Amino acid sequence: MLPSLKAAFTLLSLLQLISSVPVTPRPTLQPQKILKEVIHLIQKDFSGVQVPCNDTRVAQVPFTDQKMQDQELLCQAVLALKTVTRCKDKYEPLITNLNRLHDRKRCHPKNENEIYLRHFLPALGNFTQGLFRRRGLSLKQ
Repeated sequence: MLPSLKAAFTLLSLLQLISSVPVTPRPTLQPQKILKEVIHLIQKDFSGVQVPCNDTRVAQVPFTDQKMQDQELLCQAVLALKTVTRCKDKYEPLITNLNRLHDRKRCHPKNENEIYLRHFLPALGNFTQGLFRRRGLSLKQ
C-alpha cells in the first residue's frame, strides 16, 4: 500500500509541475524579439561609415507606402537583400530574421528602381522600428 501511495503522490506532483509550466511561449513575444534582433543588427553591424558592400545596388522597397501590407514589404526587403552576393555571410542573419517575420512564400517587387545598400539599410531600420512601435500584436496575422 505504501509504495503505491508514494507513486500516486509522485505522479500528482509531476502533473502539477507540468501543468504550471506553459507549453508554448506567448505568440506576441516572438515577433517582438525578432524585430528587436533585426533593429539591433542594423544599428550594430550596418550603420556608420562603412556598410559592408555599401556600393551594391538593391531593389528599392517602398517602405513608406501606406497601401502596402507590412508582410509584403518585409518579403520584398528579403528579396532585395538576397541579391547581395559579395557579402552574403554578413547579411544572412538579417535575412533569416526578416524571413521569420513574414509568412509569404512569394512576393514581387513593385518597381524596377534600385538604390545603394547604404541607403536601403537605414530605410529598413526605420521601417522595422516603426513596426516595433506600432505592433503590440503578432506580425503573423
